[in-house]
Amino acid sequence: MTPKRSILSWYIDRFAPPEALHLLILAVVIGASTGLASVLFIKLIFAIQDFSYDSLHSIFPAIGNWAYVIVPVLGGLLVGPLILFAQEAKGHGVPEVMQALILSGGRIRARVAVAKITASALCIGTGGSAGREGPIIQVGSALGSSMGQILRLSDERIRNLVACGAAAGIAATFNAPIAGVAFAIEVLMCGLQMRAFSNVVIAAVSASVVSRSIIGNTSAFQVPAYHLNSPYEIILYLILGLVAALVGIMFMKMLDFSEDIFDDWKAPQIIKPAIGGLLLGLLGLAYMNLPGLEFPASSVAHGSGTTHIPHMYGAGFPFIEAAIQGRAALWMLILLVFLKPLATSFTLGSGNSGGVFAPSLFTGAVLGGAMGHLFSIWFPSMEGNIGAFALVGMAAVFSATARAPLTAMLIVFEMSNDYLMILPLMVAGVTASYFSQWLHPESIYTMKLAKRGVRFAEGRDMDIMQGVKISEVMKKHPVTIHKNQHFSDAMALFQEKNLLGFPVLGDNDTLWGIVTLQDMHRAQSAEGFTSRGLKVSDFAVEDPITVFPDEPIWLAIQKMSPRDLARLPVVSRDGSKRLCGLISRSDILRAYDVGIVRKQRGKIVEHQVELRQSKENGFVEFVLKEEDTCATALVKDLTLPETVNMVSIKRSGQIIIPKGHTRLQIGDVITVYGRLQDIDGIKDFLNNCVLPTNQPDSTDTR
Repeated sequence: MTPKRSILSWYIDRFAPPEALHLLILAVVIGASTGLASVLFIKLIFAIQDFSYDSLHSIFPAIGNWAYVIVPVLGGLLVGPLILFAQEAKGHGVPEVMQALILSGGRIRARVAVAKITASALCIGTGGSAGREGPIIQVGSALGSSMGQILRLSDERIRNLVACGAAAGIAATFNAPIAGVAFAIEVLMCGLQMRAFSNVVIAAVSASVVSRSIIGNTSAFQVPAYHLNSPYEIILYLILGLVAALVGIMFMKMLDFSEDIFDDWKAPQIIKPAIGGLLLGLLGLAYMNLPGLEFPASSVAHGSGTTHIPHMYGAGFPFIEAAIQGRAALWMLILLVFLKPLATSFTLGSGNSGGVFAPSLFTGAVLGGAMGHLFSIWFPSMEGNIGAFALVGMAAVFSATARAPLTAMLIVFEMSNDYLMILPLMVAGVTASYFSQWLHPESIYTMKLAKRGVRFAEGRDMDIMQGVKISEVMKKHPVTIHKNQHFSDAMALFQEKNLLGFPVLGDNDTLWGIVTLQDMHRAQSAEGFTSRGLKVSDFAVEDPITVFPDEPIWLAIQKMSPRDLARLPVVSRDGSKRLCGLISRSDILRAYDVGIVRKQRGKIVEHQVELRQSKENGFVEFVLKEEDTCATALVKDLTLPETVNMVSIKRSGQIIIPKGHTRLQIGDVITVYGRLQDIDGIKDFLNNCVLPTNQPDSTDTR
C-alpha cells in the first residue's frame, strides 16, 4: 500500500520552495526540538537520581549503603523492557546512528527517541556509569530522520538532517555548539558538503539557544586560569597523549569484552541490564567502604542531590570538576582510572542505555590529574598546574577512543572556556588519536559495528566496497589513444568525448600509460611550447598505477587516495598488460550503491527464508567462465555436498531458480548457501567433478 503524503510533503511538492530555505527551516526545528529534549532529559536524570538516593534514604533509612546495590539493579529491571521495545536503544547509541547513515539512508525509527531518552534517564539516574551525550545524539538523530521521512526527502537530505540532530544533541548537552558541528563532521559524516555544513551549524546554534535559555549560559566546569609555564611542558603533554592512547585502548577492550560476555550469555535479554546493575552496585559498595573518600559539592549543572554516591556512578561531572581544579587525591585518581572503565563496561556491556562520551572524559580527567600529580613531584615548579593535565587528559582519552581529536579539543575548550590551554589540547589529542589508531584500528564507535560486519571508514562501509569487484563496474571499452599519435589527435579526442583522461596504448595494444587534460595543459604552458612533432608519449604519464579486474573496489580506493587520482586503468592479471577497462570515481560511487543493494537483498532473503544467522554458514557467489568444466553442465549432474545448496542463478539480469534440468551457461552468477568450510572452494570442487560425457544439447533454463 502506498503511504499517504503528509501536508508538509504535499506543500514542498506543490510550491517547490528553494532547497536551502526549507532545509534551513528544518535544521532550526530539529535543533530547537533536540535542545528542548536535552533539557528535559537532563532534568529527568537529576529527578530520578535525587529520588533514588535522597528520597529512598529518607523513606527506608535501614537500607544504608546497600542502596548503592539495590538502586542500580532496580534501574536495570526497568530498562530491560524498554530495550525490547526498541533494540536500537541498547548500549551507547552512536554506532546505531552510524549504521543507519551508511546502510539505511539515515532512516531511524521514531520510537527509538522515546525508548532511548527514557531508558538512559533511568540508567544514569539510578547510578549507571554512562554519559548523557550518546542518548541525546541518538534522540536528535531520530528526530531529524523522522522529519525527513515524513517529508519523503531523499536519502542524502535525510542523512543531513540526522547530522543536524546529532550536532544539536552535543551542542545542547555540553553547551558546546562548535564541538557539536565538529562531532557530526568528524565522527558521523567524515566530511560534509558546504550546504550540508551550514545546516548542521544552524541546528547546533538553535539547540544551544534553547538550552541556554532554560538552564543558563554557564560552562559545564569551573576551570581556573591555566597556562604553559614553559614551552618544554609540551613534552609532558605529549607523554600524556601517549599514555592516554594506552588507557583508551584499555577502556575499549574492557567494554568490548563485557559486551561479548553478555551477548554470548543465554539468559533473557530483559534481565541482563539488572545483572550489570548488580555488578556495578557491588563495585560501588566496595568503593564506598574505602577510607578517606572525599566528595566534591554538586552544582546546579551537576545535580542537586545531597546524598553521596560513588564517584564512578552516573556521568561523574562533579569529580571531573574536582580533578580539573586540582582538588582530588592522587590515590583516588589512580584508582578511578581503572574503576570508571570497569563500571562503564558493567553498565553498557550488559545492555543498559547511555553514552561513552562522558566516561571517556572522566577517565581522561583522572588520568591527567594523576599524571599531573606525578609531574609536580618530579618538577616542583609545576605544582600549581596539576588541574591543567586533567583538563588536557579529557581531550586525550576521548581522542584515543573516538579518533576525533578536533571534536575532543573543541569540546574541552568550550566546556572549560579556557583558550590558554589550546596548544596542549592539540598536541595531546592528536598524539593520542594517532597512537591509538596505530595500536587498535577500530574506535569505540566502529568497534561495535565491526562485530556486526559493518566496517565504517570515510563515511562508507568497507565490507560493502570489498564485496564488489572492479570488473562489475569498470568501463570495459574505454576511449584510448596510441602513444605515437600526435598532440592534435589527443586534443581532438578530449574535445569530442568530453573526458578528462583516458589510457594510452603501446605496441600490441598493451597499456603504456595514461593521459589527462591536466597533462596537456602542463605541456602547453611549458616555455617554448610547439605542437609540431609532439607525440602523446612526450607528455603522457608512463607506467601508471593499475588494478586487476578481480580485485575489490576498496583496493582501487586505496590506490587512488595518496595522489588523489580520478581514474585507474584495469589490466589483466597474466602480466601481459592487456587493457581490460577503466575505473573512475563515478564508477566507485555506483559500486557502493550496488554493494548496498546487494547487502540489503541478502538480508531480505535471509529473513524471508528464516535462516538462522551463524558464523559457520553463509552465502557465496561466483561467476562461471569459459574455462570452467562445469560451465555447460546440467544441475542434476553436479555433485554438491549435503551441506551445500544451490540457491539461484543470475543470468542476463534475471534470477533463475535452479532445477535438475537447468543447464548452466558461461557468465552465470551462481549463489550457493551452506557450511562455509564446504563452500569455500565450491567452484574448484565442481570443476573437478566427473560429468557425463553424453550430455544432451539442451538449452533448457527453466
